Order: sequence, then structure tokens, then C-alpha cells
Amino acid sequence: MAVTIKTLPKEDRPRERFLKQELYFISNEDLVSILLQSGPKGENVKLVAMKVLALIESLDNIEQLTIERLKKIKGIGPVKAMTLLAALEFGRRMNNKKTELYQEKFRTAAMIYDYYKDTLASKKQEYFYGIYLDNQKRILKEKLLFIGTINYSTIHPREIFKEACLISASSIICIHNHPSGNVLPSKMDIMVTEQLVETGKIIGIPVIDHIIISNKKYYSFFENHDI
Repeated sequence: MAVTIKTLPKEDRPRERFLKQELYFISNEDLVSILLQSGPKGENVKLVAMKVLALIESLDNIEQLTIERLKKIKGIGPVKAMTLLAALEFGRRMNNKKTELYQEKFRTAAMIYDYYKDTLASKKQEYFYGIYLDNQKRILKEKLLFIGTINYSTIHPREIFKEACLISASSIICIHNHPSGNVLPSKMDIMVTEQLVETGKIIGIPVIDHIIISNKKYYSFFENHDI
């Protein structure tokens, strides 16, 4: 008997995983399966997704995919091939937008907000990033440090400053979202920020801003003279 999506346990089906988990944790195989929607008659769409991923070996080789190459896989016609390539092109353009940020110097909190609002503003949980700068305030790297409600047990200075030391960053900007839409810092936001600022002074890698964002606005500790 062929193993189809309907014969899989619900917790193993791509769409059900998508609905129950944060998008960040969905596997590449499941993402491709969702885009394809279905496989050929009697065949699991996840097997087709695996064949697509096998074509490129790694995400660094995405540009090797073409409509003609995809159509050689059983179960993928012109429409599904175009759907996959359109999704990949959209992701590439969004990634290029983030790449542009790395080429610029940090000037204002609004600049950071403009780049992160589309990524973070719609999240249902808090996402906390560290943004690492060189000595000319150019962005070297970003790192997602935790997902959840901000508190001392989940966000620890060690994790933030460990990355800064590894890449020889000169300063740090912290950014996280408030799903409620209210960007005013909570008491915990203030306590964590004060702790990070003090740690930065001791280590010699200052935290120069902590930015809280929603879908329409942001709050900058630096601009409000809280740092």
C-alpha cells in the first residue's frame, strides 16, 4: 500500500505541522510539500519534496533550479514548478533587502525598524535578536537569541556577548517585538536592558540601543534617553 499524506499520522503532515509550530521551525521538506500541495496519484508529496531538495543538494545552490529541471520530477508540472520558483525568488529578494542592511552604517532606530518590521511585527510570540556592529557601526551579523516572553531565565547576557566576542563586534543593538502592539517597555524589558548595558560596560562591548517594535511603530531606549 502506497504511503500518502492521508495515511500519515496528523502530527507528521506538513500542513498540520505548519499550523501547530512557528514557521521558523518548519523543515525545508515540509515547506516544499506545502508549496506543491500534492504529489502524483498514490505518491506522498513529501517524497516529491525530497526529490526537489536532492536536485540542489544545499540551499546555496537554489539558482540551479529551473522549470525544465523541476518538470523532470514526477508529479511536478509547469504550474507547480512556477510556484516553487516564484516562492524562491520572493525569498531571494527579501534576503537581498537584509543584505543591504549589512552594507550600511547604523544611523537611526527607524532604519533598523524599517528592516525588521515585516519580519517581526506579525509574530505571535516575542522574538529577540542581537545585531552586532563593527567599530564604524556597520552591521556585521544578526542572531535570533530566543523566542518567547522576555525574562531572566530565557535571555542571558552570556549568549548575547558570546556571539559579540566570537565575531569581534564593537557594539550591539538589541531588538524584539511586542505582539500586543504596545511598544512601551515593560518592567522586565527595562531590567533586562539595564543588565545588558552594565554587562557591556564591563566587557567593553556597549549595548547602544534596545528597540521594541510592533506593526506600526517602535520604541528606542537610546532615542528616549534610557541608555
